[in-house]
Amino acid sequence: MNASSSPRNAAHNFYGMGTYVGLAGALLAMIVLFSSLSDHFFSYDTLSTLANQIPDLMVLAVGMTFVLIIGGIDLSVGSVLALAASVVSVAILGWGWSVLPAALLGMGCAAAVGTFTGSITVAWRIPSFIVSLGVLEMARGAAYQMTGSRTAYIGDEFAWLSDPIAFGIAPSFIIALLVILVAQVILTRTVFGRYLIGIGTNEEAVRLAGINPKPYKVLVFSLMGLLAGVAALFQISRLEAADPNAGAGLELQVIAAVVIGGTSLMGGRGSVISTFFGVLIISVLAAGLAQIGATDPTKRIITGAVIVMAVILDTYRSQRARRRN
Repeated sequence: MNASSSPRNAAHNFYGMGTYVGLAGALLAMIVLFSSLSDHFFSYDTLSTLANQIPDLMVLAVGMTFVLIIGGIDLSVGSVLALAASVVSVAILGWGWSVLPAALLGMGCAAAVGTFTGSITVAWRIPSFIVSLGVLEMARGAAYQMTGSRTAYIGDEFAWLSDPIAFGIAPSFIIALLVILVAQVILTRTVFGRYLIGIGTNEEAVRLAGINPKPYKVLVFSLMGLLAGVAALFQISRLEAADPNAGAGLELQVIAAVVIGGTSLMGGRGSVISTFFGVLIISVLAAGLAQIGATDPTKRIITGAVIVMAVILDTYRSQRARRRN
């Protein structure tokens, strides 16, 4: 692997200050637009509420960034989230476990599901799109079975995660920010991050360099599962319950946020910080449309159009990068 494939160079090539400024400018423009259309949008209460509602999306988007960077995709994250929440509810309500062991079991179960997805994908060289689609159904079915297809009310055992502390910000948001910062350092400052970018750029070249990409790919899917388990705890803290329907369609929001942030669907390029901007953009868009009274079909049309524009921009960037090389 040559120097140009290092994570630091990849970050400079594709995610320089201009990219961050562009994403921040788009976010600011949306805030100004919705503030002009709604008297209540640009307020501390609205923005703090929004911040406390997105930690689950933030951590899931971190995992999806890594998955897309290696050229994969995981459609099962919403169902894995629901399964992890269901496991926690059974451990607490059915087996009488305390909070910490139940939380660890839920996260461990989610990580195991991610490992299963990655192992099947790698061992049989099946597109992760297909494998994760099957796992989506399996995990959702297991969540229904464990809860009897009913919402399991856990109580306020995890409420501390979503209860606002300083400046109205909940611990879950702070934890999600820390996850983003750590993930960005891993991606840009470690050998592991360099390998992931190399795998997504040219897996055969990585293999010829004497590096076995298989365990790294499985590990990324395991990480995706683990973060789905963390997201499940965040949802439980807000709902005070485990809902087997939780996370339905969440994978689309996660992928949309990551793509809007500039991570390539073709692999080999991504930034966790840019993904964070993507999460903010798609969340502000959803909140703003809701405040101005947009109907659900209208919100879907606009959100879908934004995603298509992001994909077109990604294609343009990829073509321009190939011409430069």
